Amino acid sequence: MTLWFTWANLVTSLRLTLIPATAFAILNADWILAAAIFTFVVISDVVDGKLARAFNQASPLGGLLDHATDATYVSISAWVLAELGLINPWLAPLIAVAFIQYTLDSRALAGQILRASQIGRINGIAYFVLVGTAIGSNALNWDFLALPVQLLAWLLVFTSLISIGDRLRALIKSSV
Repeated sequence: MTLWFTWANLVTSLRLTLIPATAFAILNADWILAAAIFTFVVISDVVDGKLARAFNQASPLGGLLDHATDATYVSISAWVLAELGLINPWLAPLIAVAFIQYTLDSRALAGQILRASQIGRINGIAYFVLVGTAIGSNALNWDFLALPVQLLAWLLVFTSLISIGDRLRALIKSSV
């Protein structure tokens, strides 16, 4: 039986509802609000997994919801940051493509546990680091971080392409 109504999924769903608020705050350069929401999002991302394990409610559906929420959050945030010219426009769609490929490759839609790769894990964390650094540097008026944020975004384009290529290579290899 798949658990849908769990404390962890409730926390994850709350995080999902904050995506439009984050986009709105960034688009309106309300960096303090964006930073506050981002902080809550990161804390809730840590808490939902702990809740799922503490109440023995971890499930493939919960994992998919968590990862989909994270991917949507960082994709939309990256897209809005790109709209403001703070990062390149290529990263947001690549995050979405990488997550869709990850989900399909893992057969998560069939209820299987998501299979993570090392580069995928690192990218997932780095996407949050990028968004948090971009938001935080603007909230604190730390202009000296503008170039490192742009460079990190380009690095993530490169590593996302590697991750997508690696999964594609593995898929082709397994079907031959």
